[in-house]
Amino acid sequence: MDDESIIELFWQRSEDALAEVSGKFGGYCRRIAVNILHSAEDAEECVNETWLRAWNAIPPARPGKLTAFLGRITRNLALDRYEASHAQKRGGGEVALALEELADLAAPEETDEGEITRAINAFLRGETAERRDIFLKRYLCLCSIQDIAAAYGCSESKVKSLLLRVRNRLKTKLESEGLLR
Repeated sequence: MDDESIIELFWQRSEDALAEVSGKFGGYCRRIAVNILHSAEDAEECVNETWLRAWNAIPPARPGKLTAFLGRITRNLALDRYEASHAQKRGGGEVALALEELADLAAPEETDEGEITRAINAFLRGETAERRDIFLKRYLCLCSIQDIAAAYGCSESKVKSLLLRVRNRLKTKLESEGLLR
């Protein structure tokens, strides 16, 4: 079933929508949660919570891209769960490392989130498919450098340097648009 049909099921308040998103996007959302939490049980809870959040958000929301909508919900839920479970022990793990890498890209709180999202999306559209995929695997799905290097058949140092160059270009773009401090 295509995304628009699934969204229509949500609008009709049909419980079939939940079965459809679970079947079509369950693996994708589970992978995001496992990459963050490193626990199948916690990941499964996040995925189930994702379906509930989607049910409560659609309607009134009508997502343009259901994959991104559900992935964002899952990612945010998993990050919240990760933060809660690691409140006492900061510093370790892929999530902490990935978030630390993005620290230079933190926008002031008063900055419009939609404006930042548009700028980042426009920037990523200008990148090559490989650079864009690696960037998204690292910072959206929170995959490890080692996993990304294995997936692309390259060294970890190549992935690290590619990510650094992309982050630096993104920072320059956001600064030029007045979106960073």
